[in-house]
Amino acid sequence: MAEAGPERPSPHHTASERRPSGELESTILAALWAAGTPLTPGEVQGAIGAALARTTVTTILSRLYEKGTVTRTRAGRGFAYTPTEDAPGLTARRMHSELQKEEDRSTVLARFVSQLTDEDEQLLRDLLDGEAR
Repeated sequence: MAEAGPERPSPHHTASERRPSGELESTILAALWAAGTPLTPGEVQGAIGAALARTTVTTILSRLYEKGTVTRTRAGRGFAYTPTEDAPGLTARRMHSELQKEEDRSTVLARFVSQLTDEDEQLLRDLLDGEAR
């Protein structure tokens, strides 16, 4: 029986090339926001200029669709995708989602506010007082 050779890392996914969680989603959303028009997975692939397979882009877009982050419309045999919110709206939704996970919301909000810069604290005060948009 022949002995198996040493296991080699995949040329596509080595540990040193592993992306941080959410980086692909952020990159794809940035391409959709920049386009300002629905994009197919192939168009997203071209826009981001990364060496990603179209199937990987399609998978990420499908996950974003399942999360409600993008909508999709029929485009030929596939779909074209559009973000449901702009970047600030998505960040706000994520912040709200994190807050909902915690039972002690008062403590979470108190700690959040205590870590704000003076400028952000003033902006938040202005927003709560109805003085800013």
